[in-house]
Amino acid sequence: MNLPTPDPFLDVVVHDLGSEPRLCGLSVGYERGQWRYTQFADHLMEWLPEFSLTYDELEEMNHANAVSLFRKAAKIIYNTGKFKNRGEFGEILLHSVIRQVFNSIPAISKIYYKDSANDTIKGFDAVHVVDTDEGLELWIGEVKFYKDINAAIRDVIKELRLHTDTDYLRQEFALISNKIDKKWPHAEELLRLIHRNTTLDEVFKRACIPVLLTYESRTVGEHNSVCDDYTNHLKAEFGKHYKIFLDSGLPNEIIIHLILVPLERKEKLITCLDDKLNAWKHI
Repeated sequence: MNLPTPDPFLDVVVHDLGSEPRLCGLSVGYERGQWRYTQFADHLMEWLPEFSLTYDELEEMNHANAVSLFRKAAKIIYNTGKFKNRGEFGEILLHSVIRQVFNSIPAISKIYYKDSANDTIKGFDAVHVVDTDEGLELWIGEVKFYKDINAAIRDVIKELRLHTDTDYLRQEFALISNKIDKKWPHAEELLRLIHRNTTLDEVFKRACIPVLLTYESRTVGEHNSVCDDYTNHLKAEFGKHYKIFLDSGLPNEIIIHLILVPLERKEKLITCLDDKLNAWKHI
């Protein structure tokens, strides 16, 4: 893929791969005493083309057509209807995080394949792969772009139980299979992995679910710079939320990565993202 990957933005505060589920805690940070709303929004906008466009479009992206494709990507997000309430910003964040932290590769752009302008994209919030020495891993993500961490945990647990049901997975894999570009380098291997004749026992050995939850954080609100006190309190906050998530009754057949992204004020961030997206739409 010719499109360069945006530079890393989020700081990794906690990255525990030894626990089950695994835990990753991230920080947006501050600049001149303020939480980095504008910089965070700018970073997420850099991911728009890769999040929204097809493999063919990204392969053809160059200096001559970059602006027009950015504009198209912004319009695709807007055309999903009430995007502010429906989580597209959260899906962009999930996409960017698993790309940055876990070096994943997007398999399909689900938002591009929406059924109509007013339909929520059903199923997993991200479909990526990670190419390892042992073979291809399937990363099927869930995100809750929320203010309240307890509500985020409650709602995502319900979806995890539903989305790991055998019939649901088979239906979702069939939909994913129909949307994979056959020219994509990993198409053949992924199609074999999610084929109806491949036992789910084998799939679960090579799959994981990254679960990204945002929430308005007391620690973030009480600080204005990254310092030892901020980092220590944030780690303690992550540990508290991790335990609640762990005790909520998780599916035990598949690896889960819990990813926590604390916010200062969600509505202010959405306003900033909306402004950036609207600007790109009209360039």
